[in-house]
Amino acid sequence: MRDRLNSGPGLVLVIVYGIFALSAGARATVQIATKFDEAPEAYLLSALAALIYLVATIGLARGGASGRRLALICCSVELAGVLVVGTLSIADKAAFPDDSVWSVYGRGYGFVPLVLPLIGLYWLRRTARADRAAAVDHAQP
Repeated sequence: MRDRLNSGPGLVLVIVYGIFALSAGARATVQIATKFDEAPEAYLLSALAALIYLVATIGLARGGASGRRLALICCSVELAGVLVVGTLSIADKAAFPDDSVWSVYGRGYGFVPLVLPLIGLYWLRRTARADRAAAVDHAQP
């Protein structure tokens, strides 16, 4: 079912999240399979990021109240992760001997990991407001 959440710009957001789920997942899989002992924390963080991107994609694509709630949780966790890991990767370079998706605020991915959850949260808020306004208009005789 399509709704405001996954229509128009929301569909682009679903596609971008899907692409990031695939790219972060593929990167993490290769890193874990070939050089896990070099930087296990970074590679596991990339796998976690891929999982969060995947679940956010599902929530945004599903739409409705449950999809919105799922996407809101994922975007919030993603933003917190990017900020924490980004800051730690700058403050303590030894803690991250190799980059994760979120290292240095997503520098290896053109800072999209930093911007994407902000756009996602904005879109969730905007469509929720539009849905509430439509419900009020629909309820009036």
